[in-house]
Amino acid sequence: MLTFCPECGCTLQIEQGDQCNRFSCPACPYVCPVTHSVSSRIYPKLKDIDDVLGGPGAWENAQITDERCPVCSHERAYFMQLQTRSADEPMTIFYRCANNACAHRWKE
Repeated sequence: MLTFCPECGCTLQIEQGDQCNRFSCPACPYVCPVTHSVSSRIYPKLKDIDDVLGGPGAWENAQITDERCPVCSHERAYFMQLQTRSADEPMTIFYRCANNACAHRWKE
């Protein structure tokens, strides 16, 4: 975890103090004692599957095939193929149920 000096903006360094560890700035005299555990977690925002496939309009021009929907058992589904792994792996097939009331999505 990086901590920055509030005075000059340089990266603070941790060093051993007399009674506890402390953050000190190498560029200015700023010193801050570390009195409690310091931690942070930042979780990245994952993209929605529609963003990866090209947005909400991507299914408008998709081809249709005879594939049964696992949710509503409709006989037709839209599909598109994308290379999601390395080139020596097969392409991933994404399906969307052609029944607009269902519109379930799955991949193979």
